[in-house]
Amino acid sequence: MSDKPICKSRRDAVKVMLGTAAAVPVINLVGFGTARAEVPANAVTEDDPTAVALKYHRDAAQSERVAAARPGLPPEEQHCENCQFMLPDQGAGEWRGCSLFPGKLINLNGWCASWTLRAG
Repeated sequence: MSDKPICKSRRDAVKVMLGTAAAVPVINLVGFGTARAEVPANAVTEDDPTAVALKYHRDAAQSERVAAARPGLPPEEQHCENCQFMLPDQGAGEWRGCSLFPGKLINLNGWCASWTLRAG
């Protein structure tokens, strides 16, 4: 244990508070805030009229794919990455083009009611 008193004066308490307040933005610059995945500006949003009609969800695990399963694969294996409508030459990372959403990107881990197993 230390014999040093902990913040006995208001001046010491203010120094600690100001140091903490200055450290928060620095911590965000270091990289803790960059751990989140970046969503492209032209990504399909779940309130998009086509997405609503097709029951699209960018996370297949949170979609209605079990209730609306399509033939080809078990519902838990159905996602945009193995769908025939996904356009592999458009987009990058986890975001690709889809012929059902022209000019927009879908998440490879997503699912919609039009999912169809890619041939081959």
